[in-house]
Amino acid sequence: MNKRDNMKTVAQEPPLDYSFKSIHVISDLVSEEPRPGLRPLRQSKSGKSLTQSLWLNNNVLNDLKDFSQVTSQLLEHPENLAWIDLSFNDLTSIDPILTTFFNLSVLYLHGNSIHRLGEVDKLALLPRLRSLTLHGNPMEEEKGYRYYVLCTLPRITTFDFSGVTKADRTTAEVWKRMNIKPKKVRNKHNAL
Repeated sequence: MNKRDNMKTVAQEPPLDYSFKSIHVISDLVSEEPRPGLRPLRQSKSGKSLTQSLWLNNNVLNDLKDFSQVTSQLLEHPENLAWIDLSFNDLTSIDPILTTFFNLSVLYLHGNSIHRLGEVDKLALLPRLRSLTLHGNPMEEEKGYRYYVLCTLPRITTFDFSGVTKADRTTAEVWKRMNIKPKKVRNKHNAL
């Protein structure tokens, strides 16, 4: 089986679901049993899950310490993670570890405690991110919330469970011109 066939097989696997488990720290996942789904999870010969989806929603996580190490213990191919659900936890920031999962296309962070809108900037490193949720975080109250996210992440097609339209993109560009000052480029002549 080549890598492409493996990706198709993995993409069809049900999620590794640790939702509603009252998990406080990521390392607890190693000793916790995932929720059973409609279909059984397939595992590799080494006993690791073959899924591309990890659901950690509705827990009490306040950070992602050890996230990379734990996903490597649980998943045969953690680098193929395409969907991470961290909604309804106690996260106060977007951990940079999430930006190391380059195949991530769906990221749910709604219902957390993320205050700073600038946290979204970190996600610009994710080339395949297409669906993002952030509603229900204090940052949602900041002026220009939706437009800031759309300007920062121009490739997303769904934001807060709403499709991103051409009109949204146009409005976001206008908002950007009116609200975000371009970074000054130092001219060599001025420096002399």
